[in-house]
Order: sequence, then C-alpha cells, then structure tokens
Amino acid sequence: MILNKSQIDAHNEKGLAKHKKGFDYVSGIIPDAEGIIKKLTDFQVAIPSWALGSGGTRFGRFSGGGEPSTLEEKIEDIGLLHQLNRSSGAVSLHIPWDIPTDAKAIKNLAADFDLKFDAMNSNTFQDQKDQKLSYKFGSMQHVDKGVRQQAVDHNIEVIKYGQELGSTSLTVWLADGSSFPGQLNFRNAFNNTLESLQSIYSALPDDWKIFVEYKAFEPNFYSTTVGDWGQSLLYANKLGEKAYTLVDLGHHLPNANIEQIVSLLLNEKKLGGFHFNDSKYGDDDLTVGSIKPYQLFLIFKELVEGMDARGLNHATDLGWMIDASHNIKDPLEDLLQSVEAINLAYAQALLVDSKGLNEAQLNNDVAGAQEILQDAYRTDLRPVLAEARLRAGAALSPLQLFREEKIRQQLIGKRGEKTVATGL
Repeated sequence: MILNKSQIDAHNEKGLAKHKKGFDYVSGIIPDAEGIIKKLTDFQVAIPSWALGSGGTRFGRFSGGGEPSTLEEKIEDIGLLHQLNRSSGAVSLHIPWDIPTDAKAIKNLAADFDLKFDAMNSNTFQDQKDQKLSYKFGSMQHVDKGVRQQAVDHNIEVIKYGQELGSTSLTVWLADGSSFPGQLNFRNAFNNTLESLQSIYSALPDDWKIFVEYKAFEPNFYSTTVGDWGQSLLYANKLGEKAYTLVDLGHHLPNANIEQIVSLLLNEKKLGGFHFNDSKYGDDDLTVGSIKPYQLFLIFKELVEGMDARGLNHATDLGWMIDASHNIKDPLEDLLQSVEAINLAYAQALLVDSKGLNEAQLNNDVAGAQEILQDAYRTDLRPVLAEARLRAGAALSPLQLFREEKIRQQLIGKRGEKTVATGL
C-alpha cells in the first residue's frame, strides 16, 4: 500500500506551526543548518528485505500480522517507509530468501517507489531445500572441497541476480567456525576460506565491491573463521582493491571500541559499509540507538571525519544498511525509529566543531575535547531532521502518521494475521 500526497500534507499541516518554532530556534543557534539539511536529504539507508517481518529467538517467534510474504510485498513496504521518511531509498536483498523470478519486473516495481538495490547478501549459513551438500560444519572453510565449491557457486549466482537488478556490491557473512577445541584446524580453515573468497572475487564485475563481514561468535562459540575486523581486513587486503570490510555494530565482543575500528579501517581505505543495529549483550539486533546512542554518535563522528579526510561522498561511497530483528515490535515502526536514530547521530556528527576539537587534541585539553563532542551530542537536532523530511515531501513525524493512518491494521486486513515473511 502507499499513502497519497494529501494524507502526508494533512499530517504535516497539523504539526507545521509547532515544527516551525522548533526549527527556527535550532537553525538560529547552530552553524550551517542548510548544509546539514542538504546532507540529510542525500543520505539514504538501505532496508534489508528480511527485516520486514517479525524475527524470533531460539525459543519462539511471534507474528505481528500483515507481514509481506512475497518480494513484491516487501518492496511495497520499503516504498511505504521511504514515502514516510524519504531516507529509506534502497533495498538490500537476501538470496535465496528473496530470489527475483522476474528481475526486470522487480526492478521496475522498485523504481516506481523511487528505490534502488543496495548490496546483495548471500546465505551459506543454512541448508536450503534440495541442497546437495550440508553447511553443518561450515561452507567456505569446509574440509570437503565440494562443499566449498557449492558455497562459491551460490555467491556467484547472487552476483548475477544483483547485476540484473542494478546492484554493485556483494556482502558475504560466514557462520563458519567451530564450537569445540580441536574440532578445526585454524590455519586450514583460514586458507580454505581465502581460496573460496578468491574464486568469488574473480567473478566480480569490474564496477562491483565485495564486503567481508565479521562476527565474534554465534552460531559457533569456540572460534569464528572471520571473527573480528582484523581477520576481515586480512581477507580484504589479500583479495584486492575491490574487497572491503563490513562492520555490523552487533558483531563485536562487549565493550569493543567500534569507533576506533571505524577510524582505522577508513585510514586503511578498507571500510566498505555498515549494518546498523544496537545491542546490550551480544548480537541482539535491537533498534538502532535504543541502547547506546552516544556510541552511535561517536562512530558517526569518526565516519564523518574519516570520509572527509579522504574526500569521500557521505551518501554514496560507503554502504549504509539496517540489520535488525524485530521480535516484539512492529517491524515497520522499528525501522522508522532506526532510520531516525541513524540520521540524528549523523546530523550531530556533522555539528562537531572539528577545528576546535583538533586544537584541543593538540593541546592535550581533555576536558575541552569532551565538551566539544558533548555539545554537539546534546544539541536537539530533531527539528532539523523534520525540516529535511518536510522539504523532501515526507512526513514531519513518520511514526505518528503510520499510526494515525492505522497502516498495520490495513496491512493485516489485506494480507491476513498469519502471514510469514520469507526467510524467517
């Protein structure tokens, strides 16, 4: 379903006077509000096709009703999100959960919603129906060359789907590893994985990138073959200039300094993209900014500084995507909240007095440096985000409009209570 322009206009008209007061005040106390608005308008966060349904845990899954059961319905839902916030203009597909049977029709449907296709995601962490060989003991690291070749072939197939849709990048996340000491020869696993990735890399089109995603643990709990950013960087360096590290915020051990990791990867010209989420204990896949919003701001501060130092385009030179699991919340509401949190942290990072911070650092002014960062973080830029949406034709308050129009109830009426999103 889609909203018509009159619904958005009516919603905005009700909140316009209050918004104008807030925006006039904030824009009067910060430098270059117009520049921040322009960057926010350009900045787009990809929505993964698998995040549009209710997730689950090892203990159960509770459907919220009205979930998209086809790829077409998923694109419609992402189109709705983009209509509400004008910041969700890209789709990230997961294969084989969302294989486009008619790529041209899917591409045209996405274009109707002003959507493009972001990174393609392969899956060698599950056994699929009629799959010849099992990934129970790994895929690209497997001791059986036949299993490794099967995983390579799958990734090459994913690239071909991406070419048809206009994507230019492939994300590889491996569940490979071991759960018990002695189960695995670490060096052999690394070398087998490298050989497999090299085969995939050689199949990349000239204008494509490959992102090697890392994760500290789960589903294997003793070792992970791509367990941290250092291992991912090793692979990326060995593969070549089209290979990069991908950072998922939940894929670190507790208290990891993710902002430092980001800074160093940018310094090495090997940061490819992000999967945004939040966590309390592990890979919790919670709503972005719901647990550690200050850390998210600090990460964006390093992103802005590092990208500017390299002359990178904030909107297009890195891959930005949400990767979350909505176990008890409405998936669309959760995604609206996540995009808002990402944009807020980005805007606050743009507000940092970089010159003043550099001077404080050179003078070892610890308290002064802290004040500069926290001044930007404590500035309420929500009216600036709302102004960017208003100018782009979106809703002043996307979540409020979503509820006012009872969109979830409409989706349930159209699709039913018991639908299940593919892949979950």
